[in-house]
Amino acid sequence: MKKVLKLASVALLGFAATGVWAQDGSGDAAAKPMRAAVPEVQASTPGVPTDYVIGADDTLRISVWKEPDMSVTLPVRPDGKISMPLLDDVQAAGLTPMQLGVSIREKLKKYIADPRVTVVVTAMNSQRIYVLGEVLHTGAMPLLPNMTILQALSSAGFTQFANLKAIYLLRVQDGKQTKMPFNYKEALKGHGTQQSFTLKPGDTIVVP
Repeated sequence: MKKVLKLASVALLGFAATGVWAQDGSGDAAAKPMRAAVPEVQASTPGVPTDYVIGADDTLRISVWKEPDMSVTLPVRPDGKISMPLLDDVQAAGLTPMQLGVSIREKLKKYIADPRVTVVVTAMNSQRIYVLGEVLHTGAMPLLPNMTILQALSSAGFTQFANLKAIYLLRVQDGKQTKMPFNYKEALKGHGTQQSFTLKPGDTIVVP
């Protein structure tokens, strides 16, 4: 009987030691959590293509991780440049958000150790289309991602004299201007492919 009790005691001690070891192991993991790596440059903008090229009048939000004084929202000047704290003028036009982020990061290395830069396009004002004729809001209009003629016309509105059967689009391709008729009523019904016709920078919509 004593021999059985002795074996049971040894087994319990072994179990207890195993439990302590397991707790210590989990404790070490809790004490040293895995830290998510912060990318050096980020350029995530909802609705903006990753290959979007920044232009004059665009508005940018530039953030530097753990450097709130360096985080600014500013427009791209007509000369295509922006100005940031600590930095001279930085060329922005002609670059994608990712390329601009890399450029800013390299310039900041003189002042900040291992900077992390985020570039977001908050307003794409450099890409425009034009709506002319019998509309309520004539003139230039910002081109939104994947914008269609129908969406542009819904924003411009029609006057009571608009001829909805004679709307057309003017587009310059390879140096030549092309005229494309647009059937507004068919597009409203979802017929054909015109309702999904995507606009390009510089397109002009004419409503007679």
